[in-house]
Amino acid sequence: MTVSSRPETIYVYLLDEGTDVWRPVQAEHLGDDRYRITSVNAARDDEQWQFKTGDVVRCSSRTLSGGPALIAHERVEQSA
Repeated sequence: MTVSSRPETIYVYLLDEGTDVWRPVQAEHLGDDRYRITSVNAARDDEQWQFKTGDVVRCSSRTLSGGPALIAHERVEQSA
């Protein structure tokens, strides 16, 4: 298990966009495939993230248009 103290970029799906859109966000690596989202959604009126700030999510590797990326695909723990 490798835990990183520096923020990492993961991608969160945007809801209600009409096409698949993924937002890069900062997250704290908690170990294995678990990350806590630390970015704040500053565009809350314009973007609805699938997962919120503070949520712990599972991520898996996927290839997006920009290359390999860590995609948040499951909430493990909801923010308070």
